[in-house]
Amino acid sequence: MFRACPPAHRLPECMGWRACPYNYGMTFLSHRARSVLGTIGKMAVTLILLLTALWGALALWYQLAGGVAAQGIGALLWGALGVASAVLWWMRGDARVLLPYAAGFLLLLLWWSLIMPKQQRVWADDVARNVTGSVKGSIVTLENVRNFDWRSDDDYTVKWEQRSYNLDELRTVDAALSYWTGPLIAHTLISFGFADGRFLTFSIEIRKEKGESFSAIGGFFKHFEMSLVAADERDILRVRTNARGEDMHLYRVMMPKAAMRSLFLAYLDEAESLKRQPQFYNTLTANCTTIVFEMVRRIVPGLPVDYRLLVSGYLDRYLYDVKGLVPGLAFQQLRDGGHITARARAANDDPDFSHAIRRGMPGYDEAGYPQLQMPRQ
Repeated sequence: MFRACPPAHRLPECMGWRACPYNYGMTFLSHRARSVLGTIGKMAVTLILLLTALWGALALWYQLAGGVAAQGIGALLWGALGVASAVLWWMRGDARVLLPYAAGFLLLLLWWSLIMPKQQRVWADDVARNVTGSVKGSIVTLENVRNFDWRSDDDYTVKWEQRSYNLDELRTVDAALSYWTGPLIAHTLISFGFADGRFLTFSIEIRKEKGESFSAIGGFFKHFEMSLVAADERDILRVRTNARGEDMHLYRVMMPKAAMRSLFLAYLDEAESLKRQPQFYNTLTANCTTIVFEMVRRIVPGLPVDYRLLVSGYLDRYLYDVKGLVPGLAFQQLRDGGHITARARAANDDPDFSHAIRRGMPGYDEAGYPQLQMPRQ
């Protein structure tokens, strides 16, 4: 309730109670508070409007048909429409000026929802084929296993193979982290080792078209389809360290044999899914690390979600913290022992590349063969 005016401040009856200075002050503060809240709300809506304008401009830049000129013009016009709508709203104070932009944004979202991934494009040679596989008992037969001979990133011999593996002879799982742009981000590859000494590596990658290169921003805007590559280590690890100049760490992952088998089969399920329906790569939600994490989490329930799944350069520390690496060693010992870049470059022409890069690595002996048994559970 409002405080009554004391007799000394009583005003003429015709002015009403609102003329009381006490009540007037309360009314003034109420108007001021409403004005401040209104301004804050308007600024928040403006920020949302400008962010949607930026998103729409980038969506048009990466997806609009007609080439670079059309993409640039479309992105510029959309961005200008968003900014102009915000300015006009602040000048006129009438929210109805935002209606054309809102209608345009709804049409933009409809257009965006109709953009679908494709199987048929002019793909770059190294992602021209996705692996596929079939299982009969314990024998897995894979089609389109990549085994390129890389002399440089642009000079290579194309070679796709059919290979068979016995899942009963699975012995090891290793995680490779390949750094190409500083310590925060790394590409994650998972390699399976078999009793016959062979290794097979799976890698979730962008499916580049000829002439394309990776773009983290483009990965948010349906710019790349997803590719699942299965390859010989002398191809897929060596190309990164020796041809592309990346820095690589390799870690023995301690998994029960049943879990290793399930993870291998999960990759085949992913391959079958991509064969039925292509998918877009997404820098944040569907990339080389998050997809592997989801596969492993189905096999090992309870694995915690962690920021290092996004900042993938620190994935090795995450694996250490969840006790997934070789026990009994400090993290830095595992990291230093698994730094294989120099060994990979020295083993460039070694036909036994996989064992050469593992010599003395934690979990392997001096010849590069598994030293520790996997846990039973």
